[in-house]
Amino acid sequence: MASTTEAPPRKDRAPQRPGDRIFAGISTGSGVLILLALAGVAVFLVTEAWPSLTAPAEDIPGGEGLALYIWPLLFGTLISAVLALVIAVPLAVAIALFITHYAPRSIAKALGYVIDLLAAVPSIIFGLWGINVLAPVTVDPTTWLSEHLGWIPFFAGPASSTGRTMLVAIIVLAVMVLPIITAVVREAFTQTPKLHEEAALAIGSTRWEMIRMAALPFARSSIIGASMLGLGRALGETMAVAMVLSASGGVSFNLISSENPPTIAANIALQFPESSGIAINTLIASGLVLFAITLVVNMIARAVINRRKDFSGAN
Repeated sequence: MASTTEAPPRKDRAPQRPGDRIFAGISTGSGVLILLALAGVAVFLVTEAWPSLTAPAEDIPGGEGLALYIWPLLFGTLISAVLALVIAVPLAVAIALFITHYAPRSIAKALGYVIDLLAAVPSIIFGLWGINVLAPVTVDPTTWLSEHLGWIPFFAGPASSTGRTMLVAIIVLAVMVLPIITAVVREAFTQTPKLHEEAALAIGSTRWEMIRMAALPFARSSIIGASMLGLGRALGETMAVAMVLSASGGVSFNLISSENPPTIAANIALQFPESSGIAINTLIASGLVLFAITLVVNMIARAVINRRKDFSGAN
């Protein structure tokens, strides 16, 4: 007797409601619009920078060519952003740990509000704080550093008498990126599986050992991603650095003298109003370099965040 196999009944796709189609269209259009805006910015920068890319070296401001014009700017941008990150990341992780694992709930909630509020402060306010408060305070400490630790390239001196140094710009940038990094890391710590934390405490671990074995491994990729996001913010900061830094050109690791390498964003803000002709194209070319670096940094941050693997277990 032949057996017959019946195909399972086909399930018709549920019809979409008009609201679903509208929402899907708006979401797709928004994503495409972002890509178009990014592509438009890239095309504009390349088009406007092209004359400086093909111009003779003597026509570029400084008379030494485009590469030698941009290199000090790129150096100042990278050293200020990276050193600001070196200061901000440990503080951000420590603050996030305090909020999520040590502080009482009322204090943690208030401190979380303060951190979020700090992220909303305009950069010009940080610049005013840096030039009027922080810069004068650092004059005596940097003089001491120059006299006693001058053998270290960062403190070679002579110390600036005004305090408008790369060190102050780095501290200001560190304070500016601190809320961004703290917010991301705090959310990662709050999502640590509770079963992992309770299991670590159940076997006799101290609170710090529990954090080291459960919380920090879970948040490691988020810390890296938050650091990259903070680095992107520090790379593109303009007004605060322009107000604080007394830039004089050149490449120097000396952080406490009055001769400081400028940053790309601050240099564009200061030089653009008085520039014309090929000088404008040169500034836009430096902006193209900053655009490329910021884009790469944010792409790396997104890749790191997307590679985060959730721990097994219930939250």
